[in-house]
Amino acid sequence: MSTMQLSRGWMAGAAMVAALFGAAIPARAQATGDGFLFRQPGGSLRMWMGYARPNADSPIFQFVTDTFTLSKSSFGAFDIGGNLAVSVAPQLDVVFSLAWAGSRAGSEYRNWVDNNNQPIQQTTTLERVPLTVGLKWYLAPQGDAVGRFAWVPRSWVPFVGVGGGAMWYRFQQYGDFVDFTDSAVVNDAFDSNAWTWTAHALAGVDVSLGSRWILTAQAQYTWAQSHLGSDFVGPNQINLSGLSLTAGLGVRF
Repeated sequence: MSTMQLSRGWMAGAAMVAALFGAAIPARAQATGDGFLFRQPGGSLRMWMGYARPNADSPIFQFVTDTFTLSKSSFGAFDIGGNLAVSVAPQLDVVFSLAWAGSRAGSEYRNWVDNNNQPIQQTTTLERVPLTVGLKWYLAPQGDAVGRFAWVPRSWVPFVGVGGGAMWYRFQQYGDFVDFTDSAVVNDAFDSNAWTWTAHALAGVDVSLGSRWILTAQAQYTWAQSHLGSDFVGPNQINLSGLSLTAGLGVRF
């Protein structure tokens, strides 16, 4: 996978989330007063960006960090995503989410150089794309009814949540490698991608920016693992679990 392919993946994900976000703002718009709505919102649409850090603790990560000039932090990734939340109770939402996190790191062998005493270089990429549904529980009411026709959002409300679904991942290395059978340096690419199950738990806070707009900060821990493809020999499990810290903007509808 080239830099251009990673960039295209990020741009496609961002465009998709932004298009959904933009299209929904007027879709179910409702007249507002000065800082209040005429009913409690039926849900929200949000997009976020942040940082995702995989645990990178399975044997494949141990191998590449021992062999190449990589570390666990090399797999830290830019994270972008969006979600649609539908209120099913005053303090409970069902949330449908889609995200993308990808990293790209250049490296070289720690203990080998080529015949010209030059470093033997390669690139390692990791992408994760979770598609999930979950429950989000607000620890306090999101707003207060004033009379029969007005609803005023609270300035901030904490929340917790759980969810699960499917995750697509890709782990890839390409560049120059040592063939240990004859110590020759060869150009090659190794790729593994598949779908697997995932689950997560999260906590965060919503901060109201007026009657409709919301600023959200969130921490989420994700559990996932899968099998490596046949390009990689040895232990074939890859741990895709990790923590993400994100912030974003949402709109109530």
